[in-house]
Amino acid sequence: MLQMRRLPMMLATCLFALSMASWAQDNQVLKAAAGYTPVLKYDPTRDASKDISEANAEAKRTGKRVLIQVGGDWASWCHTLDTFFETHTDLRELRDANYVTVDVNFSRENQNKKVLAQYGQIIEYPHLFVTDADGKVLVSQWTSPFEKGETYDPEKFRAFLVEWSPPRPRK
Repeated sequence: MLQMRRLPMMLATCLFALSMASWAQDNQVLKAAAGYTPVLKYDPTRDASKDISEANAEAKRTGKRVLIQVGGDWASWCHTLDTFFETHTDLRELRDANYVTVDVNFSRENQNKKVLAQYGQIIEYPHLFVTDADGKVLVSQWTSPFEKGETYDPEKFRAFLVEWSPPRPRK
């Protein structure tokens, strides 16, 4: 008799477990369907190693290169770079068509020393690294050569983005 009373509770527990498993699976499917989301904010709480790894996976999937932007909210030129791409739609489209962009924070809160040590010396911020999909550094570039007055020179940035874009297959 005692076992008969437990049966409804056991069934309810099993149904709950099955519904949670289904929810978790649906959540993963939705996340995969949503695709990769670029990291476009300097956030000291993010795991830069994971972000770069995910960017590399997305670059492999899409045939792009990875553009790592190292900086922080404390650096005025990092804000200038964000504004520059917001206002130069053609350059943002060129960047997004050829690169998976990931911002990596460098600040007092989190210098990401271990992650950034593998890329070489950083002279100023923001600093750009272009890597292939396997994480091999193709170029390390500070951004002051692209400056023009209080912003960046669109033609110099265009030349940089074009030069380091992935090669296109020959027809």
